[in-house]
Amino acid sequence: MQPAPDRRTFLRLGGMAALTLGAGLPTSTSPGPAEWIALGRGLDGKLIRPGDASYDTARRLFNPAFDTARPAGVAYCANPSDVAECVNFARKMKVPLAVRSGGHSYGGWSTGSGLIIDVSRMNTVSQAAGRATVGAGAKLVDVYDRLAASGVSIPAGSCPTVGVSGLTLGGGIGVVSRKYGLTCDVMESIQIVTADGRLLTCDADHNPDLYWASRGGGGNLGVAVSFGFRTHPTREVTVFFLHWPWAKAAKALQAWQTWGQAVPDEMWSTMHLSSDGGMDVQIGGLYLGGKAGCERLLDRLTSAIGPVSTTFVKQTSYSHAMMIMGGCSTLSVSQCHQPGTLPGQTRDGRLSRDNFSGRSHMAYRPLSEAGARALVAQVARPGSHTVLLDALGGAVGRVRPEATAFPHRGALYSVQYYAHRTGSASWTRNARAAMLPHFGDHAYVNYADPELSGWRTAYYGANADRLARIKAAYDPGRLFRMPQGF
Repeated sequence: MQPAPDRRTFLRLGGMAALTLGAGLPTSTSPGPAEWIALGRGLDGKLIRPGDASYDTARRLFNPAFDTARPAGVAYCANPSDVAECVNFARKMKVPLAVRSGGHSYGGWSTGSGLIIDVSRMNTVSQAAGRATVGAGAKLVDVYDRLAASGVSIPAGSCPTVGVSGLTLGGGIGVVSRKYGLTCDVMESIQIVTADGRLLTCDADHNPDLYWASRGGGGNLGVAVSFGFRTHPTREVTVFFLHWPWAKAAKALQAWQTWGQAVPDEMWSTMHLSSDGGMDVQIGGLYLGGKAGCERLLDRLTSAIGPVSTTFVKQTSYSHAMMIMGGCSTLSVSQCHQPGTLPGQTRDGRLSRDNFSGRSHMAYRPLSEAGARALVAQVARPGSHTVLLDALGGAVGRVRPEATAFPHRGALYSVQYYAHRTGSASWTRNARAAMLPHFGDHAYVNYADPELSGWRTAYYGANADRLARIKAAYDPGRLFRMPQGF
C-alpha cells in the first residue's frame, strides 16, 4: 500500500482522487483524517488538531470569552508557502478559514470551526537604510525591541502581545501617531497570499488597489505574511501619568480635548475615565523630547483643570518607554509575553489573557459640556469598566481620507468603551448607545463590534464602496469571510 501523499502532491493531483488508486472515490469535498494528515505533512510548520497535546492551548485567543470555539485545525505556518498550502486546502475542501496573528480580535474572528492560519512563526524583524521588514506574526513588544537595537522604530500600538498584522491592516493607532502617523501610513509594501494561493507583493506601483485596501481596510482580502515599513530614528523620550479626583472628571475631559489638539505633534496623550479598581481620572502619554519640555506643556493642562492627585513624569529610553506604555516596565522583553511553548509565547512569559468587551467611537468634534457629563455618568455606573480616549490629529490628520482605506483623518481622538469580566458586554453596549447622539456613528475597525449596525459606513466611511470592489476582484468566492467583511 502506498503512503498518503503530502499536501502539495495531494492538491497537484486533484484533491481526493490522489488518495486512492481509482476505487470508491467519495464525492464529498469535506476533508477526512487522511486529508488533514496530508496537509500537516506538506507544511514546514506544524498543524495541530483536536486530540493533540497542545490543541487546547493552540485554539485559544487572547480573550477567554471565545474559548468555546473548537477549530478543526490550527496551522502554525512557517513561511508563505505554508500559507498558500492552507489557503488552497481550505478553498478546495470547502473548509471555513480564519487568520490569526496576535489573536486579539475583539469579535473573536481569528478563530472558528475550520482551519486557523496562524502566522506567529513568521516573526522576523530586520532593518536597513531606513526601512524595516517585519513578519506578519511579530508581536509589538518584539518589533520595538528588535528595531531598538538599530536605534529606529515604527509608530504602533501599546499592547505588547498584539500582532503587527492585525494592527496595521486596521490602521494602527499608537503612541507616536501624532508625530509619525498611523502604522499603515508608514507601510510601504506588503506581501499577501490571496484566495487563489498566489503570493503578491503590493506597493504603490504593484497591485496598488490591494496595497491601498491593506492600509486600514481591516484585512479580509488575503493572508498578510510580511510588511515593509518606513522607520524613524529614536532618542530619549518622556512618559507621564497624571491623576485627578473623580469630581474633576468632566472638567478634565473638556480641558484635555482642547489641550490635546493644541500641543505640538511630539506630544501624544490618552485619557482614561475608569471605575476599574475605584473611580479615577488619568491623563497619560508620551512626549518626544526631554522632561523639562514635557512639563511645560503639562503645566498648561494642569492650570486648566486644577491640582493633580498624583504625578509621574520620567525621561527614559524610547524602548523602555514602549515597555512602560505596554504595562511591562518591570519585566524583561521575554517576560512581556504570554507563557507557553507555542509560537508567540515564551517559557518565562508573565502576561495573562483578558476576558473583556470593547466597542468604539471616533470623535470628530469636541464633546460639549453636556456630552462630557454624559460620558462621565456612563463610567460612574455600577461595574468595572473604562473609557479610553486616544489623541489623534497631527500627522494622522494631514493624510487625505481617501488616500488610504482608513477614513477617519478628521477625528480628534478615538473612544474605546472597555469592560473586564464576564457579562460586561451590556455596559459597553449601553455606554456606546448613550454617547451616539454626541459622537455620531463612526467606529474603529480594530475595535470590532459584532453588534454594530451600519458597520460599513461606521468603519470605512466613503471608502467602503472601493473596498467592496477590491474584495470582489481578489476574493470573488469570499474564501476569507468575517461577519463584518465585504
